[in-house]
Amino acid sequence: MGISQIGIPGLIIILVIVLIIFGPKKLPEIGGAMGKTLSEFKKSTREIMDDGEPTKQQDKKEI
Repeated sequence: MGISQIGIPGLIIILVIVLIIFGPKKLPEIGGAMGKTLSEFKKSTREIMDDGEPTKQQDKKEI
């Protein structure tokens, strides 16, 4: 079950729960932290994928 299967009602419920737990003052900080984490994750994933690319290209040249 991935995030894509949660749907809009599920996201609204999660947002309300987070709002109740942390309050409206902390919400922008949490959003910013999640954004930074996601961007770093994407960057790391991209670097890992780029590291594998030269190997694949070398393999093609050998064939």
